[in-house]
Amino acid sequence: MDNVKILIVEDEDRMRRLIRDYLKKEGYTVIEAEDGKLALEKFFNDDIDLVILDIMLPEYDGWTVMREIRKKSNVPIIILTARSEESDELFGFELGADEYVTKPFSPKVLVARVKALLRRSNIFSEKDILKIGSLELDLNGHRVFNDGIEIKLTPKEYELLVYMAKNKGKALSRETILNGVWGYDYYGDLRTVDTHIKRLRLKLNGNSDIIETVRGVGYRLEVKK
Repeated sequence: MDNVKILIVEDEDRMRRLIRDYLKKEGYTVIEAEDGKLALEKFFNDDIDLVILDIMLPEYDGWTVMREIRKKSNVPIIILTARSEESDELFGFELGADEYVTKPFSPKVLVARVKALLRRSNIFSEKDILKIGSLELDLNGHRVFNDGIEIKLTPKEYELLVYMAKNKGKALSRETILNGVWGYDYYGDLRTVDTHIKRLRLKLNGNSDIIETVRGVGYRLEVKK
């Protein structure tokens, strides 16, 4: 895993060093930034595979940093914050966060989240093309195309779409989707699923109706004829 680069954006030196040390023990290459401005400079000047991002930062706050990253990249982002309000968590997912970890936390649990997110981001690595109506899911390149035009999705949005596509025609409960995409060790609210479905529908644009709401159950992906 020495080829995996993780950017830690945290203004508390002690916290940043603690996370760094745990990640390095696992063989990850770690890059550090203590403020939002430096974080963006380091991100866009290197090949970063995952970002651990605090929200309360000097210069630019974490929300600003994430917005700028999402303009150019779908790299996995773990939000790290002392704010535990549900509205903040949902706002983070709206902006494109993949995981949300509230302080205080166990560094071992954070490392486990990192491993799980990296693993799940690459879970569908078959050399294949999955076709859903006018959509083409490149399972090897982790890309989605609509009539040949690429749709930019975050890793979690991509994984959600592939999961539903592989379960095409099945009514999936929110619990089933949460476990299948986020994993059984994820303790987030079920509304996380609703938030990501909403974002995915917006990005699918003319294909948004392939994701149907099944009242009283959850969601189903169905290609219209």
